Amino acid sequence: MIAIILILIFTVGLYLISTMCRKGHKGWSALRGWSYAHRGLHGNGIPENSMRAFRRAKDAGFGIELDIHLLADGNLAVIHDSSLMRTANADVIVEDLTTQQLDDYYLENTLETIPQFSQVLQLFNGEAPLIVELKVYQNNYAQLCEAACNMLDNYKGAYCLESFDPRCICWLRKNRPDMIRGQLSENYFKTDKCTLPWYLKFLLTWQMINFLTLPDFVAYRYSDRKHISNFVARKIWSAQGVTWTIKDNKQYETAVANDWIPIFEGFIP
Repeated sequence: MIAIILILIFTVGLYLISTMCRKGHKGWSALRGWSYAHRGLHGNGIPENSMRAFRRAKDAGFGIELDIHLLADGNLAVIHDSSLMRTANADVIVEDLTTQQLDDYYLENTLETIPQFSQVLQLFNGEAPLIVELKVYQNNYAQLCEAACNMLDNYKGAYCLESFDPRCICWLRKNRPDMIRGQLSENYFKTDKCTLPWYLKFLLTWQMINFLTLPDFVAYRYSDRKHISNFVARKIWSAQGVTWTIKDNKQYETAVANDWIPIFEGFIP
């Protein structure tokens, strides 16, 4: 019996250590208290991740969440998917494009084209905070992270960086420890889209790679927010909670009441 108890204590202790986060980053004061429009304030003919959606969010007094990809010439494009099929009806991979080619693809049958990350930074100019998601393609995480950080070095506004890929967060921990970094996650066993092997699903769902990345925050899917790993990250390790994607005012009020930073879409809170 004593052996079983000791094994349980060891196992629980190992789990707690594996979920370790960093706390107390001085930059949080500029990010808290804001609501973030998911891919900009889009809808009703305004495409997601478009300059018009970002401008609308800024004018309404919101921060934004946006996605960046590394282009073939080393620049950064703002779009969610690597494939342009869904957003621009083109069988093209954005990572294969150069900056000049971005203007050849129109978003959601409008005149809006794929923005450059530098254009979004110029638009906001520090007036509202940004949540920047790093989108890895074919193991380009190091080049992507370096390009994003180099561009943000000249930006004076508030921002944080996040990714589903823990390699990005590891890279940031090692190379840019001053930047606020976050692990995107969800319950990977509840989504059909995930093609990861079961052990990676388990580790990422339970946030058991945190000890390698030491994230400042965990951005977890709203419907999965009650997972025990979130309780541990927030209550034991004092990580900031961020949740996505809030779909209505009831979810929004729940998130804010529980001190989650809300990323919303499809309505205006």
